[in-house]
Amino acid sequence: MSRFDDQSAPQRPRAGDGTPLGRIRFVLVETSLTGNMGAVARAMKNMGLSRLSLVRPRRLPDAEALARASGADELLADAAVHDTLPDALAGCRLVIGSSARRRTVEWPEVDPRECAERLLAEAAVGDVALLLGRESSGLTNEELSACHLLAHIPTNPSFSSLNIAAAAQVFAYEIRCAWLAQSGADPAAAEQPQPEPATSEQMEGFYAHLQQTLVDIGYADPEQSSKLQRRLRRLFNRARPDRTELNILRGMLSAARGSKSPDRFRK
Repeated sequence: MSRFDDQSAPQRPRAGDGTPLGRIRFVLVETSLTGNMGAVARAMKNMGLSRLSLVRPRRLPDAEALARASGADELLADAAVHDTLPDALAGCRLVIGSSARRRTVEWPEVDPRECAERLLAEAAVGDVALLLGRESSGLTNEELSACHLLAHIPTNPSFSSLNIAAAAQVFAYEIRCAWLAQSGADPAAAEQPQPEPATSEQMEGFYAHLQQTLVDIGYADPEQSSKLQRRLRRLFNRARPDRTELNILRGMLSAARGSKSPDRFRK
């Protein structure tokens, strides 16, 4: 019997199918080599993942990408192409960035196993993303500012650089292992309701509001506040406010800018 005749074989989760694996996006930023796109697609399909997003790729998938995909052609065909990172992360409740190098501003860090467990836990109720950077330089500090956590693969310190497809395979494998482990649990087990965290685009709107407010009230220098903004992003990404909490924060910012009357509660 061929694999196409085996009706018991698990099917590939497709975007929007409502399964945890179907809600996990692999987002590649400014990939230079199309072969790497194909290799990442192959690594994903090997482990039952299906949602690939490309942010400003140097070239669109071509014959080299298809050759390296080795049968994962549909992931390349279905890949979403975005001009900006916020567009690629739209709707995501958790974003984890992968980077081989340490940063000046320390970021909450997880290993690949915990990364997989976190992604799957959040994907039970909404979209999540794993962010992979450029082949030569990885992710910029600004791009990491869009992440809640940083995932680091514990490689040999004297030779730590991994090919993007190799890194994707490590993460995809850990996600697969975590999913198989979770599949053995009682699906009818009671779950505590969780507040809906603010989405990536809602957080970006808040950060823009926060930056402008800090400038308007004279707290931040608009020309020299990039490090402050990264630290504030780290703070709020760690806190992961829900939508109601974010509305409260934005209301406070509006009041600080004088958009709300101080005597509006007086009778």
